[in-house]
Amino acid sequence: MKRINIFLLGLSLFLSGFHVGTVSGQENKPQSTPTLTLPRAEGSIKFLAIGDTGTGSKQQNELARVMVDYRKLFPYEFVIMVGDNMYGGEKPADFKAKFEDPYRALLDQGVKFYASLGNHDESNQRFYDLFNMNGEEYYRFKKGDAAFYALNSNYMDKRQIKWMEDELGKDATKWKIAFLHHPPYSSGAKHGSSSGVREVVEPLFIKHGVDVVFTGHEHFYERIKPQKGITYFITGAGGKLRPGDVKDNSPLTAKAFDKDMSFMLVEISKDTMHFQVISRTGETVDSGSILRRER
Repeated sequence: MKRINIFLLGLSLFLSGFHVGTVSGQENKPQSTPTLTLPRAEGSIKFLAIGDTGTGSKQQNELARVMVDYRKLFPYEFVIMVGDNMYGGEKPADFKAKFEDPYRALLDQGVKFYASLGNHDESNQRFYDLFNMNGEEYYRFKKGDAAFYALNSNYMDKRQIKWMEDELGKDATKWKIAFLHHPPYSSGAKHGSSSGVREVVEPLFIKHGVDVVFTGHEHFYERIKPQKGITYFITGAGGKLRPGDVKDNSPLTAKAFDKDMSFMLVEISKDTMHFQVISRTGETVDSGSILRRER
């Protein structure tokens, strides 16, 4: 009788059309109906942030489909990638299986992806056209009133530091946003805060008025309590998950989610940045807003 009941339950789920999937240690859950908390203001800057994607796994593809579903409600124009864009091989077939195939629907809609390099990434990714790095390991691009700085946290050498000093120093853009792989602040048990990176970048961020920093490396989501006026996010669960890795009662954590994979939707409207964090099942696991720093 028990076997019959289990069979009937599985048949019922199949017929109901639920999209289900598994991550290690994660039970199957039906996909939630997309619900938006962002204002969708006219003329705002709309983008998505994600990291540690490059697996080509079933779960990465499931999360990508949720990204497509949410774009119907929130037409983000571009995606920033915080590194570990490719795990394992980096042949053309790998770029296809781990990037082009999962995100084909978005690429076909004209969504641009801007990548930074993680510790699993080869430097030659900077020549891959769809990462829009223009042959550079670190670079800047501008969208409306926001300047985005893609940094290479693998090698914070003197040349990159001087470039940061020069570019940030002359930048009069209203919003300054950095994205890089290694998190200056983290509550992860596996890695934790990248103190060496923090020693290099934090003084420059403070001096030149960087508002928000997006990072990865840790395979979970975490919003760090503001540090010296700067808000840091970890969004490293785009292709891998490290369940239960966020330390309990960490003094750094404003909000964390390590039970499933996730991505961030972000909207900048005037002096406010709004954000919403979505899980692989389509649930909202964090949301809120950040005011631009006074400079």
